[in-house]
Amino acid sequence: MRIGIIQQHNTADIGLNKQRLADGIRALAGQGAQLIVLQELHNGLYFCQTENVDIFDQAEPIPGPSTDYYGQLARECGVVIVTSLFERRAAGLYHNTAVVIERDGTIAGCYRKMHIPDDPGYYEKFYFTPGDLGFQPIQTSVGRLGVLVCWDQWYPEAARLMALRGAELLIYPTAIGYDDNDTPDEQQRQRMAWQTVQRGHAVANGLPVVTVNRVGREPHPDHSDEGISFWGTSFVSGPQGELLFEASATEETQSIIDVDMKRCEHVRRWWPFLRDRRIEDYGDIARRYID
Repeated sequence: MRIGIIQQHNTADIGLNKQRLADGIRALAGQGAQLIVLQELHNGLYFCQTENVDIFDQAEPIPGPSTDYYGQLARECGVVIVTSLFERRAAGLYHNTAVVIERDGTIAGCYRKMHIPDDPGYYEKFYFTPGDLGFQPIQTSVGRLGVLVCWDQWYPEAARLMALRGAELLIYPTAIGYDDNDTPDEQQRQRMAWQTVQRGHAVANGLPVVTVNRVGREPHPDHSDEGISFWGTSFVSGPQGELLFEASATEETQSIIDVDMKRCEHVRRWWPFLRDRRIEDYGDIARRYID
């Protein structure tokens, strides 16, 4: 499969961000991309640095203006696109939702982010209701896509459930960066932990992983001396955790990565982790904690 990724810095101009993404989608499609993955909440700035009720005005229904916009691009370019949108489901009910657009422009399926962080600079619980669509792969013309979103990437349970339901690829639109108060060593430990855990999902499930992060610095809306420096480093891992591609930590990147999907079958034969699972003894995994 020829997979295109767009790692982009964002501005407050939503129209400009979308136009730049459109240019990138057309360019990657022209190079033969079959699937194009965008970063988390790619239309605008990462607004969760503060809690501001006015931000809810940016949310939109699904289907809606953005699914129409990216649907037209998918149809024009003949590619499958993984988008990430701020969904307005009803007044007072909002989700962080990935929408997969089929190459004919229709909506193939949605995934609503399940794990919602609430940390300094990432006040997502203020904005997003946890998803209620479960961990269901989305069937497309290029395969069954296990689409998850950002904070979900730290949870092996989410990756496993996608794999058990037949996902052929794990995909993580992402927005994560450095805390300015951390030391450089700590910042790099966090970044490497972020990549390592996802490569572990690839190994444990015998599936490729595609992770597309934001890049660049976005200042805090209220304090010019604060903000988030997104660490980029979008990457694609093969089914043994091998690094097939890694983007810059500081620069925008548009790239196509060729992934041998048939190889997953061979890896699972060599390392039959699904065969050897002791499912009769895993009941306690559904408990919060075992005292």
